Amino acid sequence: MVSPSDTPPHDGSDLAALRKEIDALQAIPEEELLNPLPTSVEEREPTPHSTDAIGTEKWDRPASEETLEG
Repeated sequence: MVSPSDTPPHDGSDLAALRKEIDALQAIPEEELLNPLPTSVEEREPTPHSTDAIGTEKWDRPASEETLEG
């Protein structure tokens, strides 16, 4: 590409910053780019815990006495 006569030829000095930005974007996983999860939502996400299988609840005992062991 030829520069117009009134501007000096491009020396490429701004390409290093652009290359750094491109590398940072390439480091982000594709799934996160397509479906980003805001940090505030991720921090409020509940921690999963074990539960009894459907049909194994002991209705004759208080929930505090129930265990996951049979």
